Amino acid sequence: MSKRVLPYRTPPADVVAASGWFLVTADGDVPLPAALPDWDYRMNLRVRRDIHVDVDRARAAAGLPTDAALAVSAVWTATGSGLSGPARHVRLSGTGTVPVTLDVRLEGTDLGGLLLLDTIFVLAERRVGNARPASPRRAGSVLWSDRAAVRLQGDAPQFPMAVIDFALTSFPENAGWHLQISGGMESATMGALLLLVNERNTVTATAFENAARPRPLDRVVLSAVYADTARTLVEHALRHDDFDEKSDYPDDSLGATLLNLFDQLFPDQPIADLRLRNLQSPALFASDLQAAVKIFEVS
Repeated sequence: MSKRVLPYRTPPADVVAASGWFLVTADGDVPLPAALPDWDYRMNLRVRRDIHVDVDRARAAAGLPTDAALAVSAVWTATGSGLSGPARHVRLSGTGTVPVTLDVRLEGTDLGGLLLLDTIFVLAERRVGNARPASPRRAGSVLWSDRAAVRLQGDAPQFPMAVIDFALTSFPENAGWHLQISGGMESATMGALLLLVNERNTVTATAFENAARPRPLDRVVLSAVYADTARTLVEHALRHDDFDEKSDYPDDSLGATLLNLFDQLFPDQPIADLRLRNLQSPALFASDLQAAVKIFEVS
């Protein structure tokens, strides 16, 4: 097993005592599980952990002066969306053992796939002037780190949504929604798809606001949006002549998502046959798709 060797002195791992990550819920904190099977893009996440850093021992072991600036940072990465960003950055002050609480809120529309949470103990400022041999000098030099991961694998559509005013865009200002598709089949699904909802269309916008507890009208609207979104995705896939069951796309890619959609809607039906049916009788194929998505059916 290979071991990463940094070009500067680092303190022993036990200068940092870190709890595991906890998922903050309405019923209290629970240890962050390996997977959240009920997650979907409408679900924001809040996670928290406590850390204690022996800053005096860390500085001494790394060959740093007693006034060296130190910090603890948390960074998130979502493989499904291809997005990442800083979650928290805490400068450490005082001496002895310093407590730090990392409390992080993540937007569901930014997530998807595998969520990685990296915690990093770093040198916060560049050291200038005389320094001990092999001691870290650059701001951001990593003194300690760890990583946690959780799989987000809900059954709901795994792509982001935004509510905007269509009057400020090139879309018809009275339309209810529009699905944007960009990039190729190898692109990350979360980066390739964006469902835009028109805030001026109050019936549609309200249905999404009430998605957790939909009224009868909301259910009808959401079913229509789902059916139209599925139609747009299926037609997009069929326009690519090289898209078929033998295609090998990366996990969490647009191509893999579309293959999964075809498996759900048209099990055991060859994609070549579906492509031909769509070309020869598009109206009939549209009806087939309505039946496949069970439009307006109450579950």
